[in-house]
Order: sequence, then structure tokens, then C-alpha cells
Amino acid sequence: MESQPLIKPKIITVNKILLIVGILFVSFNLRPAITSVGPLIGYIRTDLTISNGIAGLITTIPLLSFAFFSLVAPKLGYRYSNEWMVFAGLCTLITGMIIRSTGFISFLFIGTALVGIGIAISNVLLPSIVKNRFPENIGLLTAIYTTSMSGFAALGSGLTIPIANIFHLNWQQTLLIWSVLAVAAVLFWIPQLHYRSQNKSFKIEPTHAESNSSIWKSKIAWQVTIFMGFQSFLFYCMIAWLPEILSGGNVSITVAGWMLSIMQIAGLPMAFFTPIFADRLRNQQGIVLMIGTLYVTGLMILLTTNNVIFTLFAIILIGLGQGSAISLALTLLGLRAANASQAAQLSGMAQSVGYSFAAIGPFLIGYLLDITNSVAIPLFIFLFIVIVMVIVGMGAGRSRTIFQKEL
Repeated sequence: MESQPLIKPKIITVNKILLIVGILFVSFNLRPAITSVGPLIGYIRTDLTISNGIAGLITTIPLLSFAFFSLVAPKLGYRYSNEWMVFAGLCTLITGMIIRSTGFISFLFIGTALVGIGIAISNVLLPSIVKNRFPENIGLLTAIYTTSMSGFAALGSGLTIPIANIFHLNWQQTLLIWSVLAVAAVLFWIPQLHYRSQNKSFKIEPTHAESNSSIWKSKIAWQVTIFMGFQSFLFYCMIAWLPEILSGGNVSITVAGWMLSIMQIAGLPMAFFTPIFADRLRNQQGIVLMIGTLYVTGLMILLTTNNVIFTLFAIILIGLGQGSAISLALTLLGLRAANASQAAQLSGMAQSVGYSFAAIGPFLIGYLLDITNSVAIPLFIFLFIVIVMVIVGMGAGRSRTIFQKEL
């Protein structure tokens, strides 16, 4: 008898290639519409004569949209299909980007809310689509789209001002130019709108365990959710306040800004490789410990020295931990779910609670900086958050699904 090959060759069809390309272009749009605002916030504030507090809402509103629509998106995806809802999310994103670029303050906030809604839908439903369409390659597909998402987040921060300067654009035109990516994503996603009619098995009937249980009562679902929330808290606090924290030491604000970009770029390799390893390992607890070690080492260096070289090393370590944390959090949404339906439910729960927590973070850190005038206090808070994140991550990293009974 001939021995069977350990790895069976997989045929990559045209439909699969189109889906991968579509997922890539959707992922390109999950951050730039938000990260491109930060570099322009001073121009927006001056042009509209608004306070710093009001200007800060431009960053907070998308996170609140994420929090609310992360719960709604799985229900809409179940009713209309994930593929159609991602298409609707992209159209909502484009509409929001157009409205907020009109230059009127009320339209700025309405458009910003629509941008958050559009991104939230794709944020939640992409893990379910990957689980449903690529059940044997969750890690690889998650690696591809999280790396793309993180890379374009960094481009949104880094290229916005150069684009404005090169083409002599005002802030409205500069924000609107990123909608070109969203239009391209719509065009590349159109082939996926036929998927539901070709495959009637998308709507997976709930199992007996699911029918008699609520995901909100699942211990491991909460562990995944808290892990997602705490890594989001750290990411958005770093994005908002890391330059201010570093400039309180021995680093100029210009250098601090570059270090923020370096932090995001450093995380890209980890964002790619973490899901691949996570998918191949029996459990992901070792990855959680690695993330904790990277974060804690980097934060401790920032707390104990103002040397620029050591600070740069610390920022790279934090970036590595950050890139690994976000990609692991998204990978767990698929690994801890038994099917696409569960993945959508878990994604909605984790991202709703996670982004609610993340929305509090930048405001809390800013308030503490105001009342204490100490850059060490936020770093100690980040250390505490990392420790709790590792504790819950050890539970979330167990090899089990959300409705599986405890052994």
C-alpha cells in the first residue's frame, strides 16, 4: 500500500484568488481613514476654530462607532450575508469620507461617525469570512490582512502631510484622497457578492450547545474579549500620547514623532508571522508570554532611562509586542470559534467591548498627564494593563472553543 502524503496539494482557484485580493483591499481601508486625521488635526482645529477637546472627538467617534456596530454587524451578516455587508460597509465608508470632507463642522462629525460604522462592519466580519472560506488557513489569511491593515495604518500617519504638500491640498482634499483606496476595494469586492447564491450553506444552524448558551456567559469568550480590549487600549493610547510621553524625557517632539512611526513599522513582521505560528501551535500561551515580555521590557527601559539609543530600542520592542498582540487577538477570534457563525459572534463581542475600552484610554491618559504632569504615571498604567492582558491571554490561548465545556 502506498503511503499517503502528509500534505495534500491544494488547488488555488480563480475565485479564491479574487477573494484574497478582495480581502487585501478591504484590509487596506481599515485604518488610514482614521490614522490620516492625526497629522491634520492642527489644521482642522484652526480652520474650524474648535478647541482641543472638540478636536479630540474626531478620534474618539470612530471608536464609539466600532463599539456599537461591532454588536450589530454579526446579526446583519447573518441576515444578508457577510459578503454583502462588507460591500455595504465599504460604501458607508466612502459616503462618510465624502461628507466629512465638505468643510462644515456638523458634517465633519457625521461623516466621521459613518467612517467608523463602515470600518466596524468589515472589522467584525472579515474574521468570519476567513473562518468560513479558508478554514484550514486561518493563520495565513489573518497574517496577510492584519499586516496589510497595520502597514496602511502607518502609511496613513506618515504620508498624509507629504501628500498634502506635494499636491498643495487643504485638509478636506487630503482626507478625501484616501477614499480612492475604498473605491478600489469596492470594485475588487464585487465578485464576492455572488457567493451567497452559489453556496446555501453559509447560514450555519446553531449547535445544541449554542442554542442553550449565550456567548456572553462563556469564560473563554470573555478572556478573548478582555485580551482584545487591553491590546486596543495600549495601541490607541500609544498612538495618541507616545510622542508627548517621550518628549517629556530627553527626546525632541520631532524625534518622538518619528519613533511613533518606527513603532508601527517594527510591528509589521510580528503582525505577519504571529497568526501563522498561532494557527500551527496546539495553544497560544507561549505567544502571549512573548508579547508580555516584549512590552514589559520596553516599558521598563522607558521608565529607567532617557538615553535616546535605549529609548529607540524600547520603542522597537513595544512595536514588536504591539504587532504581535493585534494579530494574535484577531487570530483568536477564528481559533476559539467552532464555525463561522461563532467567529462572527465572538468578533462582535470582542471588538464591541474592546473598542469601548480603547475609547476611554486616550482620554484617561490625557487627563492623568494634565493633573499629574508626570510621564511616568501613564507608563506604570501601561505596565499594569500588560500584566492583566497576559493573565487573561493565558486563558484565551488555551486549545478550546467558546462553547466547549470545561474538562
